[in-house]
Amino acid sequence: MDPTTTDRLDAWRDIIRENFVALDIHAHRREGFAGSVRSTEVGHLKVASVESVAQGFSRTPGLVRRDDDAYLQVGLLVKGAAQVVQDRREAVLRPGDFAVYETGRPFFWGLQGTWELLVFAWPRRSIALDAATSQQLTARALRGNSGLGALVGRLLRDLCATPPDLSNTGSVRLADEVAELVTTVAGEQVRPAEPTRATDALLRRIDAYIVENLADPDLGPAGIAAAHFISPRHLHRLFAHRDNTVAQHVQRMRLDRCRRELLDNASITDIAYRWGYPDLATFSRAFRAAYRMSPSEWRASRPGTGGS
Repeated sequence: MDPTTTDRLDAWRDIIRENFVALDIHAHRREGFAGSVRSTEVGHLKVASVESVAQGFSRTPGLVRRDDDAYLQVGLLVKGAAQVVQDRREAVLRPGDFAVYETGRPFFWGLQGTWELLVFAWPRRSIALDAATSQQLTARALRGNSGLGALVGRLLRDLCATPPDLSNTGSVRLADEVAELVTTVAGEQVRPAEPTRATDALLRRIDAYIVENLADPDLGPAGIAAAHFISPRHLHRLFAHRDNTVAQHVQRMRLDRCRRELLDNASITDIAYRWGYPDLATFSRAFRAAYRMSPSEWRASRPGTGGS
């Protein structure tokens, strides 16, 4: 499998479309962008290795409607970190894990860091599952470090690394049997436990990003999620393990910065603007709600401070 590579985001979109299906790609246009796809076929199964930098892939309802082809796909994460969303579920993958998804319905992949993803695609019509059953299997983290998941994960990696030289009949039979194994693993996870905590590394990056962008009045969950190539729903799920929401966390940090600066004699209006509040009234309401006094009252209550 000779790879197709590019360092241009527009060309990357075309490469992805040619090898898979049409997707919206969310990636920063910066120096250092790179992407590579190498693919082959085993009967009616398409096998590919995809490598690139942090980005998100969205299969929107509009793209689904415009595309006649539909596939059942499996993504196996080799390196990096990933999240896949479909059918109102989210799966967070670590290296070695894999997940089932379908191109005939909207989905989202978020990939962090420098990553490699093995993608296996079967024409949907070749999979003997009804729609209701299939929807129960998607976006579930299938762990590749134990049990049947480890066995199937090794098979998938070997299939990509060294595709077997088989007759047409043998290739078709192998493709069908691999699909059976994958759907069996997914079927064992019909009621998987949702992850109970986010990875510490991702939360640290999110916290650092919030600190660096507190002065931006447009800082909010949608932008924070997009900057880390995760869905807003996943971002809110991460913060569900804390004692406040994303918006509350941003508000608390802003108010803490403002409260510190109120110890100086800077203008209260300037302080409000500096930390992302659009006007003094909005800042004053938020401050009073948090501390039960106005900014000027708080400043006056501190020894050694002047008025507003």
